[in-house]
Amino acid sequence: MPVKSFKTLMVSILFEEWKYTVNKDTEPKDTYPIPRKIMAEPDYIDDDNPELIRPQKLINPVKSSRNHQDLHRELLMNQKRGLAPQNKPELQKVMEKRKRDQVIKQQKEEEAQKKKSDLEIELLKRQQKLEQLELEQQKMQEEQENAPEFVKVKGNLRRTVQEATEAPDS
Repeated sequence: MPVKSFKTLMVSILFEEWKYTVNKDTEPKDTYPIPRKIMAEPDYIDDDNPELIRPQKLINPVKSSRNHQDLHRELLMNQKRGLAPQNKPELQKVMEKRKRDQVIKQQKEEEAQKKKSDLEIELLKRQQKLEQLELEQQKMQEEQENAPEFVKVKGNLRRTVQEATEAPDS
């Protein structure tokens, strides 16, 4: 059968619409109107022409794979038994376990630091006092180094005067 032209398709569509309107006017109105055909049906449906290549449904390579079939079969069996599939993948479970272990380890270390003995507490206090004294000494040295030249000379003069007055006394 030859391929229908655009004009013949349009004529057939218009004829179908005309039939619908004629029947609509002569018969009582239906509450559910018949939907109009928007697209024409393909020609190969009507004919059994062996020369035409008929469209076929494509094969999904994922569904046809052996792994997918095995997984699907296993999921169906688990569903029949009432077993829910595992919600989390194995990697995520391992990562969560590591995280929990780290948190527990940190908590144990914090508890160990909190439970210090009296000796450790005294040693820490002494160490802090020594550090404060060292900081004060460093500040004094920096102040002396950064002082102007006349202040240094004045300090040297005072020392020499004190040494001179102390020397005759002894």
